[in-house]
Amino acid sequence: MKIMDMKPQGSLKGEVRVPGDKSISHRAVMFGAVAMGETQVDGFLPGDDCWNTVACFRQMGVQIRQEGPTSLTVTGRGWKGLREPANLLDVGNSGTAIRLLLGVLAGCSFHSVVVGDQSIARRPMDRVIQPLRQMGARIDGRENGSFTPLSVRGGNLHGIHYVSPVASAQVKSCLLLAGLQGTGETIVEEPSQSRDHTERMLSSFGVELSAEGRRVSLQGGQTLIGRSVRVPGDISSAAFLMVAALIVPGSRITIRDVGLNPTRTGVIDALRSMGGDINVQETGQWTGEPVGDVTVTYSELQGVEISGDLIPRLIDEIPVLAVAATQAKGTTVIKDAAELKVKETNRIDATAQELRKLGAQVEETEDGLIIHGKTDLTRALCDSRGDHRIGMAVAVAGLATPKGVQVQNAEAIDISFPGFEAIWSHL
Repeated sequence: MKIMDMKPQGSLKGEVRVPGDKSISHRAVMFGAVAMGETQVDGFLPGDDCWNTVACFRQMGVQIRQEGPTSLTVTGRGWKGLREPANLLDVGNSGTAIRLLLGVLAGCSFHSVVVGDQSIARRPMDRVIQPLRQMGARIDGRENGSFTPLSVRGGNLHGIHYVSPVASAQVKSCLLLAGLQGTGETIVEEPSQSRDHTERMLSSFGVELSAEGRRVSLQGGQTLIGRSVRVPGDISSAAFLMVAALIVPGSRITIRDVGLNPTRTGVIDALRSMGGDINVQETGQWTGEPVGDVTVTYSELQGVEISGDLIPRLIDEIPVLAVAATQAKGTTVIKDAAELKVKETNRIDATAQELRKLGAQVEETEDGLIIHGKTDLTRALCDSRGDHRIGMAVAVAGLATPKGVQVQNAEAIDISFPGFEAIWSHL
């Protein structure tokens, strides 16, 4: 078990880059693996989750060469180029990997078994299993396929019109990947729009699809063509630096080459609504994704309500937004975020309980949090609980204490932000 000691060292200043976007890194490997020809991936996130995706596709016969610390070449032979794996496909801790992988496997005519760690074993898979069965896939697992291990025998799929009860890019992406291998049209509708990395990247790989707000559709039988993918910095990782700069007096930092996909920038909107001084300059597009620089300056924050359609655009950033709320004047209310209960941990409970150790005034609700500020935080021993975002959130909170914070199980942070500790010394 790794224990990280995070201590405040004055104001934060400078320019930095954060590791590549985790969601885009997963998709670049997966799409390259089922495409025809070579896909060059630059800016790949070298975290545990993404390496597990690489390992799964290597087990299915895909040649994936590491060309550098963050560069890969994926040689795809199309959908039919995948072969039956000899061993279990282990996704580790990654919900993105397992749900998107199930969409790929649903169209493969061989047998496979997918497993993960203890966290994955608790996360609900029926949200993708049920529609995949409607499309013709044969899938079984614990509690009628609700939980891993999952046994998949795919093939002979047909498109469906699926109205999802949750706004989930993982559900949407899973069904689109399955639909590409089936016959007819696949349509996915959501209650509100989730992140659209899959739609953007499929288009760049030559897939014809229609994306109109909450509704996405495509025809089956399409072939992906390999291409170069440049992965921008992960805005979910950048969010921890943004909050740190906003709550540490005298700070001003610029984060270069961050992904600015509008379905992911809810954290910027929320922090600005709290009074945060955040300047965004878009500099271009990488593989269909807007990219730019974000400059953040220390600010006096105010409590706000964060709810509704904003939630899917910042769901992963809520733990660190709660940290910002502890340093804001007044009360911050986060609602409509029940999805947090089925992440790597129950992030509603984990966020509240860990921040209370530091002296924060935080209440759990059925679908969110109520945070009363501004609070003087104190040093404590916190626990990531094996959840990378909880670990980073309490580490950032430590910067607002006189003596810092210790974080147990800090190795979890490497899942999405390798080099997290080192970046603070640079700033």
